[in-house]
Amino acid sequence: MRVPLLDLGPQLHSLRPRMLDALTRVLDSTGYILGPEVTDFEERIAAYCGTKCAIGLSSGTDALLAALMSLDIGPGDLVLTTPYSFFATMGVVLRVGALPVFVDIDPDSFNMNADQAAEALARDHKNGRKIKAILPVHLYGQCADMPKLSRLAQEYAVPLIEDAAQAIGAECPFEQPDGSVIWKRSGNLGLCGCFSFFPSKNLGGMGDGGMLTTSDEQYGALVRSVRNHGEEGRYYHKRVGGNFRLDALQAAILSVKLDYLDSWHQGRAANAAQYRKLFADAGLTDNPVRLPQELYAQVPGAAEHHHHIYNQFVIRVRRRSERDKLRQYLLDHEIGCAIYYPLCLHQQECLPAAMRGAHLPVAEEAAATSLALPIFPELQAEQLAFVVATIQKFYKSC
Repeated sequence: MRVPLLDLGPQLHSLRPRMLDALTRVLDSTGYILGPEVTDFEERIAAYCGTKCAIGLSSGTDALLAALMSLDIGPGDLVLTTPYSFFATMGVVLRVGALPVFVDIDPDSFNMNADQAAEALARDHKNGRKIKAILPVHLYGQCADMPKLSRLAQEYAVPLIEDAAQAIGAECPFEQPDGSVIWKRSGNLGLCGCFSFFPSKNLGGMGDGGMLTTSDEQYGALVRSVRNHGEEGRYYHKRVGGNFRLDALQAAILSVKLDYLDSWHQGRAANAAQYRKLFADAGLTDNPVRLPQELYAQVPGAAEHHHHIYNQFVIRVRRRSERDKLRQYLLDHEIGCAIYYPLCLHQQECLPAAMRGAHLPVAEEAAATSLALPIFPELQAEQLAFVVATIQKFYKSC
């Protein structure tokens, strides 16, 4: 049986008529850059995330870049972030001339360790306040510890930028003074949220695309200017920006797919729950396989909220050699899987040599022992069962 890591075919088949209508509408309009398709999609994303503004951008990377540029972050500045993420998280910091300050990750969520973030901010405050932004990542579809990070951002007056590339629609609980809990969506948890519409994301386009959401309308206006060469009025440039505009074609396609996003989240969550049952029945949980942890599952009302949208379903095993052998075994049995990510950001060759000596053991262990399994919503029950049965055979053969 073949089980791909991701198959967009079933989704495309069901949406083909609406998508073709959208493509034809854009084609006939001859308006391919920004315009009403992008404006409409921005308004829908702002409503979905619960923010006042949404700005369409050319990619998730460019959303992060525009976020930093709009804050005038540059040489001599520092950005507090995580060492375990896609390269863009660090790449945009380096591109503006700033440097990343890494804190280790939480072993359960793979996200920024908020306690270590607090220590780093306290040190920075004592040493001259060079940290100009906090950049957590909602990795694999689960929000970082945003209640604590939000408090830290307020305490130290440092803007909080969410790298929500993998987490559109993910929700985070905030306890109120009276003990009640409110749930807020990613993109509405800091100064701004940055999203990617890369085709493999839960909401994916037909190429690159991104979005920045914010409820700070003045900051949103800056981002709109930065995405279009810093222009404010035709050919009048108040700052240096870039060509970061979202194509009308992508906006039209994404607007069609947005109608189905929550149902796709539900499908992924159902598949994750089925994986948990299958792994438990196979006697594989905790040792030798550790399943993804749902940090907010026990919070009151969690069942009614997308507290994890499972952009990826990432398991952990005991050591790198075991992970690599398991990966090859699955591939040999036509089961798609992937390593996200084999090397931490602080170990990347392009980072200044003096910064590559950091020891961040939790992130390094995650890079050595994690493996992503198929989780897309159209997976069939027999495919999920085959994945787990194949992993069980692997361990029996060891």
